[in-house]
Amino acid sequence: MAGKVVLHYINGRGRMESIRWLLTVAEVEFDEVHLTTRDQLKQLLSDGDLMFQQVPMVEIDGMKLIQTKAILNYIAEKYNLHGKDLKDRVMINMYSEGVMDLMEMIMLLPFTKDPKPKLANIEAKATERYLPVFEKVLSGQIYLVGGKISVADVLLLECTLMLEEKFAGILGDFRNVKAFQGRMTRIPAIDEFLKPGSKRKPQPDDQYVKTVMEVFDLKSLPF
Repeated sequence: MAGKVVLHYINGRGRMESIRWLLTVAEVEFDEVHLTTRDQLKQLLSDGDLMFQQVPMVEIDGMKLIQTKAILNYIAEKYNLHGKDLKDRVMINMYSEGVMDLMEMIMLLPFTKDPKPKLANIEAKATERYLPVFEKVLSGQIYLVGGKISVADVLLLECTLMLEEKFAGILGDFRNVKAFQGRMTRIPAIDEFLKPGSKRKPQPDDQYVKTVMEVFDLKSLPF
């Protein structure tokens, strides 16, 4: 019998946080191995555990998976969070990748020398390109695709919360998205995940940036 799922990553959000969210919604318990030193990463590399020499890495079902989208897709497929058929899945994937593009911009902010222009760009893209899409599709339906929760819904919730951390009131003109957020946060597993003491990670701080730079041997802010 396969053991508990184990996540290998920095003790912070980054590219692992969406995986934590999805496992939580799937009600899958997981442990974490936090990388705090360069030597820990070198050991994973030496052991041949990182196919493309990068993390996140997730141990699940006897496998050591890398690449965030591949990991999310595996979890979604296994736990029935990826639609009922091929047409559902392609829509879920399109929504998911759009949301992940937006979250990627937010994710890189702590590593940006001058975040103010980046923030303005993120806010503009969120309100002009991304949120209108979801506002329209959520008109008259509870979930994004097929009438049931999917990985796309989980990612959208995560993204809306990240946006509100940076731009208070950004959902004011997107009532359907805000209502969706409210419904999602009432799901028991998500409600628990949002409480203090859960495995949800806080916003990145200086210590997180310092650890990332040490583990990945970055000499200066990359952006």
